[in-house]
Amino acid sequence: MKNNLKDLDLNLLKLLQAVVETRNTHAAANKLGISQTSVSRGLAKLRETFGDQLFIRKAHGVEPSELAAKLAEATDEMFTPLIKVVESYQNFEPNEFHGEITIAMNVFFLELYGDGIFNALRTVLPKANFKLIYWQENSLAEMLSGNIDYMIHFAAYPLPQEIYQHTLQRIKLCLVARENHPVLSQTSNWDDIHQLPLARVIIDGISSKRSPLEELYISRGYHPTLSLTTHSIRLLLSKLSNSDAILFGSSFMTQLHMGLGTYPLPPMPKELRQIHINGGYLQSKRGFPLNQLIHQTMQSFFDSVIQPE
Repeated sequence: MKNNLKDLDLNLLKLLQAVVETRNTHAAANKLGISQTSVSRGLAKLRETFGDQLFIRKAHGVEPSELAAKLAEATDEMFTPLIKVVESYQNFEPNEFHGEITIAMNVFFLELYGDGIFNALRTVLPKANFKLIYWQENSLAEMLSGNIDYMIHFAAYPLPQEIYQHTLQRIKLCLVARENHPVLSQTSNWDDIHQLPLARVIIDGISSKRSPLEELYISRGYHPTLSLTTHSIRLLLSKLSNSDAILFGSSFMTQLHMGLGTYPLPPMPKELRQIHINGGYLQSKRGFPLNQLIHQTMQSFFDSVIQPE
């Protein structure tokens, strides 16, 4: 079977798919615009290749075997990305594109930028369908298989070379806590703040036992107290606004909750005083007009975002 597969005519797979869908060789011939004889010859070649009785004759048609059904399903999965490639290169018209676009991003970015990103994409691709989802542990595999068109994540998030990345925005970090915080209103020195409870967002896919922030605490001889680690931005905001907990985050958080304020960082390494947001997509799609348009749209959107003081 393996040797024959290398020389298999892909048209035979389309034929098999048509017979599975119609369960009738005459109907399949009509659907494909070929003769009944061509269908019979094609099915014979498929039997030679796969060595299996692919169809069982019934009174009014044929019944596909389990292998035939699975081959038809695999054929559809195989041709769909090929069709997307052709459509991406041939007469690409953004205003007429009807396909689905999937953007995956860290949950914080989805909460903060989701509306703006959706509006920016809808402007340039008015007829497209969009899925804006948050990045999960299986998202990398989904992206490498072509099921995610674009990603937005922290630059520190490890990604393989198969994914092209580019910095979309640099964000200055600060301490975020409730307004008039009893400690931060007076000082941000380590000796005064190290006992304050910490809150942070979970970053799926990073398997290290401790975050760089926790490592920083430990290197200075302090023990970080993580009072809340969560996916939920709403829960995070509630925790910060109703307790003395602090977040090493950005001033963008104050746009999500009116009761939050920003405070200076304690002394810490320069590389930990800001974060980079990266956009990325498959290296193999860098020449695709659709992916180029998505990336340009994302870059333009982030260029327009001004970090609050």
